[in-house]
Amino acid sequence: MKMYAPSWTRVMAFAALSATLTATATAAIAQDTISVASPDGRNKVGVAVHEGKLYYILSRDGASLLLPSMLGFEFKGAPTLRDGLRITGTKRATHDETWTQPWGEVARVRDHHNELRVSVAETAAPGRSFDFVVRAFNDGIGFRYEFPAQAGLGEFVITDELTQFNLADDAKAWWIPSNRPRLDRSEMLYSSSPVSVIDSIQTPLTMQTRDGKTFMVIHEANLVDYARMNLAGPRMESRLLRVALAPWQNGDKVRGHTPFMTPWRTIQLADRAADLSPSVLGLNLNPPSVISDVSWIKPMKYVGIWWGMHINTMTWNSGPKHGATTENTKRYIDFAAANGLGGVLVEGWNVGWDGNWINNANAFSFTQAYPDYDLPGLAKYAQSKGVKIIVHNETSGGIVNYERQMEAAFAMYHSLGLDAIKSGYVTDTTPEGNSHHSQFMVRHYRKVLETAAKYHIMMDVHEPIHDTGERRTYPNMMSREGARGQEYNAWGGEGGNPPEHETNLYFTRLLAGPMDFTPGIFDLLIERGTGRPRRPEESHPRTTLAKQLALYVVIYSPLQMAADLPENYVGKPAFQFIRDVAVDWETSKTIDGAIGDYVIVVRKAKNSNDWFLGAITDEQGRTFNVPLNFLTPGRKYTAEIYADGPGANWATNPLPVAISKRTVESSTNLSVVLAPGGGQAIRFTPAK
Repeated sequence: MKMYAPSWTRVMAFAALSATLTATATAAIAQDTISVASPDGRNKVGVAVHEGKLYYILSRDGASLLLPSMLGFEFKGAPTLRDGLRITGTKRATHDETWTQPWGEVARVRDHHNELRVSVAETAAPGRSFDFVVRAFNDGIGFRYEFPAQAGLGEFVITDELTQFNLADDAKAWWIPSNRPRLDRSEMLYSSSPVSVIDSIQTPLTMQTRDGKTFMVIHEANLVDYARMNLAGPRMESRLLRVALAPWQNGDKVRGHTPFMTPWRTIQLADRAADLSPSVLGLNLNPPSVISDVSWIKPMKYVGIWWGMHINTMTWNSGPKHGATTENTKRYIDFAAANGLGGVLVEGWNVGWDGNWINNANAFSFTQAYPDYDLPGLAKYAQSKGVKIIVHNETSGGIVNYERQMEAAFAMYHSLGLDAIKSGYVTDTTPEGNSHHSQFMVRHYRKVLETAAKYHIMMDVHEPIHDTGERRTYPNMMSREGARGQEYNAWGGEGGNPPEHETNLYFTRLLAGPMDFTPGIFDLLIERGTGRPRRPEESHPRTTLAKQLALYVVIYSPLQMAADLPENYVGKPAFQFIRDVAVDWETSKTIDGAIGDYVIVVRKAKNSNDWFLGAITDEQGRTFNVPLNFLTPGRKYTAEIYADGPGANWATNPLPVAISKRTVESSTNLSVVLAPGGGQAIRFTPAK
């Protein structure tokens, strides 16, 4: 990452000036602030105008988290909406309801918040006006701009959103960069640093204040017809972050007309890292479901013709190693049916993969199969076995080509009883030059989601726009990638994902929503693809086998893949955990965790009395004494334990798994021992 290195004198001078200006502005704003607090009174947002500019501030337990942070917009061909502002009115409301998810990390979600609506107008022509709306929850805040229809603002183009996050503390941050070539797909390893040295980053951005008392996560919610939000960093000059929107091909950020609402900018707050998950703030800031009948939306586990492409035992393209053949797909269907798995993903089934498929944006057909793949026949065969085929749609960013075929393709899938699609967008910009995360792409993703709902199709989106809680409104939006997943363990240039990777994901990317990480690799040295064990410097999953099992509990997704080749599961007792583990949950709780170090999470299966525990660690072995007080008091349970075996180590001996059973109850303290790069997976079932 490019770093700015201004002289120490310049840094100190800027810091002194910034501190003086901030103190002056803070004092002035404090006198005239209009505030709203969370129901528990801990989180407080203040809004005020100072010298004609609109600012907001944020505190928790009386301690400042955000100093005066400016609000506003720049428009093409119109004055900046930032200066000469005045508050024309306020309105307050309180809301408290509990709603039910059709699927999720928790079944019931409480939406309890206090709302402040501040009406703002320009004092001079063109006299534009808007409402700044804040909702304060016990677990954080959300705010957005709402523009009514008005004479002074009709059609518009936003060239910059001026929203700031002026941090009171040089917090420690965990982040991935934005606006770099080939990085728009979010598939990077996480870095950590003080906020003051970061440059340009993606959200969710997770931070911990220097005193360790507060965790903050900046993200967004209800992204519909707007550009994705990244954050432009301070570059060692301050602790001021500002919104950076992904552009159209000509540099426009947002095109629209009034009435108009922006997405919510969200700041999740917690006392401990473990309290960050499960995160429901973004869900509560999205509208309720528009799908009345959700009976066809069903979480499931699946296998797929996929991993073989990454380890070179199969190909996407046609030819002697073509993976998506009728015969091979039937083999996967039979395996899924025999092991209680609900689906089979098939990649490379459709015409367009021959040649350089990454550049084949306009070559893909989404209805025409290769001659050696009988889609109607396989759909019927899978149905006879109680299994669903998951259709793969890779677009390579050819949005025009995909949208031209989408209606007919989805109608065909529906007619064949196919109700799940894994889509892909392996591109940084569209052929027209629009950013992967531009308003153009946001509109496209929503159009796909709406069309899929029309045809009762569930979506698993790879190379997606990041999750902003759409799954509440469209619960057919099941899972997505949007981070560095398992495939990097097959060919990643750094040798694969480091042992700390998943412990970073849990407290960063996964706070946005479910991730299709694709766990469950058993051939950890990838011998089948090469004919020999891989050398330490070569790519392979840098985990133990027990950790691969634990990931089914730790990394949440309503669609969970058993990602390895079926033959690698045959005769392996540890595969029983994958058969048994749930994918839909009544409740979830993070027992303990430290970002980048370890995670321990428990989840209760929906419509079941079974609980599951997943614990993972980084390269350091760890031992925990875990109280089982989440279990029902007075009831005995059988704990089926899949632990790292003797001598297990991600680097030298990843395969040993010790499988055991013992009787436990809510008063039990269970010793959970994790090998370096290891994990532990446990199923708790009521004793008979």
